[in-house]
Amino acid sequence: MLLVARSVILFLAICIVCKASAQSNDPIVKTDKGYIRGITENNIQVFKGIPYAAPPVRDLRFMPPVAHTTWADTLATTSFGPVAAQYSGNKVIGSEDCLSLNLYTPKADDHKRAVIVWIHGGSLTNGSGKGMNGHAFADHDDIVTITINYRLGAFGFLYMGDVDKRYAQSGNCGVLDVIAALKWIKQNIASFGGDPNKVTIMGESAGAKLISAVLISPLSKGLFQQYIAESGSVQCVRDTVTAKNERLRILNKMGLTSKDVRKLLTLPADSIMKIQGIITDGIGGNSCFGPVYDGKVIPMDGYKYAASKDLSKIKALIGTNEYEAAAFVFPGSDLSDVNKTIFKPLFEDGAPMAYAYYQQQLKTDSPYAAEVKTLTQYMYQMHSYRFAKVLAQNNTPVWMYRFQYNNGKPFGAKHGEELQYLWNPNPDAITDSTKKQLTINMHGSWVAFIKTGDPNTPTLTQWPTYNSSTRQVMMFDTTDTVTGLKEVYDDKNFPSQVFMMR
Repeated sequence: MLLVARSVILFLAICIVCKASAQSNDPIVKTDKGYIRGITENNIQVFKGIPYAAPPVRDLRFMPPVAHTTWADTLATTSFGPVAAQYSGNKVIGSEDCLSLNLYTPKADDHKRAVIVWIHGGSLTNGSGKGMNGHAFADHDDIVTITINYRLGAFGFLYMGDVDKRYAQSGNCGVLDVIAALKWIKQNIASFGGDPNKVTIMGESAGAKLISAVLISPLSKGLFQQYIAESGSVQCVRDTVTAKNERLRILNKMGLTSKDVRKLLTLPADSIMKIQGIITDGIGGNSCFGPVYDGKVIPMDGYKYAASKDLSKIKALIGTNEYEAAAFVFPGSDLSDVNKTIFKPLFEDGAPMAYAYYQQQLKTDSPYAAEVKTLTQYMYQMHSYRFAKVLAQNNTPVWMYRFQYNNGKPFGAKHGEELQYLWNPNPDAITDSTKKQLTINMHGSWVAFIKTGDPNTPTLTQWPTYNSSTRQVMMFDTTDTVTGLKEVYDDKNFPSQVFMMR
């Protein structure tokens, strides 16, 4: 019995020593708020759930992010932080206390590597930074990779500026969260082997829309040097009238009126998120929430700012997919009243213009093809090309791409399809030769852009910058080629904001 007891004690002692030894090898880095301890994964150093701002709870709800307090002991940053509060899978998940980032670095040294900051998509109501694997760029490309969480839905974009001056920026809390994360990166990234003067922000879908809002905010100047927008531009930013009407929708669904708006300051997060889930159910949820032209965070129309001398000196990589909308509408769906079920929920006041284009396409396309083409233009492509044109005219180097690879499926190059080729951490494991080469080409171009500010690589034909005269675009397909587009569709009457409710 005594021998067994000694064996158990010895085993426990060994476990304690092993654990202590493992922790002693964990990377520890000093930040402006205190020391943090990460872990080693795939031979690189990873720090998960680093707080970049104070928890935006209680009196800080609907307020701009504020600096986190310092901590005395070494903070363990070894697991992902809570996702932002959201309605997912018919239940509320996450927390208002969500402002954290995840950092993947080859080594926390003084090498000054290029930095990529990923802003996730999800209609500005869903998703989290941990949805993308930072190893995809950090492990083999020697790039410091950061993914972040930001406030979503009502907590990130509900306009309260007319209720109280203290909440003048509430419609842009999500924008301010990204800017706060970029400020943290600017101040701390050198300690993690990154270069604060070589930062690229990248997002897809709602993430691309959000970084576009960040770009047109004067508060972001000097915080990044490059911008990659996949399937998104400034079309998500809306006027204050639309923002207030969207707020009223939420109140009315709660059985409240505009006079009860202050109740939103103290209602439980779950109550607000449940109503938000109802409001955003269906395709219209793609457009419900977004940043606001509040005169403070975003002072003017996005295109005017992009054309002005105040725009940051950046380089841009912008693109869309051939059949974006095929991810949202499906063959065989009921098209008997698309104006009511599709166009009105997505565009509100802009629905008649989109519907008119749809009617025109019916002369040559099937109803489904016409629907996909219309929504692809009015939700995505038209706005990306508008923004690229203005940036290029303001002497911003812009490279445009179009993702066309359909994998043998009709309308296969849909929204989000390009992500699997950009974020594959192990392209050598791909057995399909076409997909493998597409991954090499796309991922390689993004890496080149992040590191050098130019997406050209030896595996591609020469990719020139974009201008509205030649309209040269890199087409990613089974064979990647540069094509001069004959025309770029633009409905001059359609507003800069997709969702308008007056």
